[in-house]
Amino acid sequence: MDQRLTPGLYIVATPIGNLGDITMRGVEILRGVSAVACEDTRITGRLMQHLGLKQRLIRYDDHADENAREKLLALMSAEPVALVSDAGTPLVSDPGYRLVREARERGIAVTSLPGPCAAIMGVTLSGLPSDRFLFAGFLPSKDKARGDALAELGAVPATLIFYETSPRLIDSLTAIAQVLPGREVAVARELTKMFEECRSGQPEELIAHYSAHPPKGEIVLLIGPPVAKQATMEDAETMLRAELQHAKASQAAAAVAKATGLDRKELYALAMRLK
Repeated sequence: MDQRLTPGLYIVATPIGNLGDITMRGVEILRGVSAVACEDTRITGRLMQHLGLKQRLIRYDDHADENAREKLLALMSAEPVALVSDAGTPLVSDPGYRLVREARERGIAVTSLPGPCAAIMGVTLSGLPSDRFLFAGFLPSKDKARGDALAELGAVPATLIFYETSPRLIDSLTAIAQVLPGREVAVARELTKMFEECRSGQPEELIAHYSAHPPKGEIVLLIGPPVAKQATMEDAETMLRAELQHAKASQAAAAVAKATGLDRKELYALAMRLK
C-alpha cells in the first residue's frame, strides 16, 4: 500500500481457521494502522506474528467499558486504527457495534473490508436454500429460552443460521427436533481447518451421530426453511369466501390461484357456486 492510511476505523476480517484466508488488502491495512483493537491480544498476537507485523494491540471485548471506547474513539480520530475479532468478520456475533455506531455519529471515517465469515461459509456448504437466510447469533443456553427462540424464528421463510458450541450441540438439536420437527438441519464445524465437516439430515439423525461421535470445535448450525403447505380445495374455499366479500368471482379466483397455485378455472367454477 503506497499511501499512508488516513485516520479512522478499519474493520478487518481475520481467518476463522486457515491463516491463508486473510486477504492481501487485510494484511496491508493491518500493516498501515497505528493500533489494532482486538478481543484477545494473545490470539491476535499470534496472527500478527504469523504476518510479521508488530502493531500495538489494544484489548476491546464484550467487557470493555465506556472509558475504553472513548480512548479508542479519540485515537482513531487522529490515527488509523483496525478492529478485528478473534476469528472472522468483526461485529458478526462479536463486539464492536457500539464502537462503529459512535464513530459514525462523530464523523470518524469507517472502512470495512470483506473477508472470512463462518455464517456465510456454513450456508454455502450446507446445501440448504441460500436465496434467503437469517443469522441469529447463538441460541440461548437455557432450555425454555432456546425453545422460545426457535418457535419465534421457525415461521420465518428462510434458512436459519446460528453459532453453537460443541458441548451444547446435542441440546440444540434436541430442541429443534421438538420445536421444528421435520426440518432439515446442517452442522458445519471446524471450518477451513484439517477436520472440516458439514453433515446434514434430520435432527434425530444428527443427535445419534454426535452422541456416538462427540463434536469438537466451533459450529455453525443451520435449519432449513419451513416447507410450504400444499393448499387444498377446502383451504381455497375459505379463501374464496373471504375474497367474494369484496371482489367478483373472476377476481377472487385469480387472487386465490396466485396465492395457492391451484387451477384458476376450477377456482372460478367453485367461486360461481359459492355466489
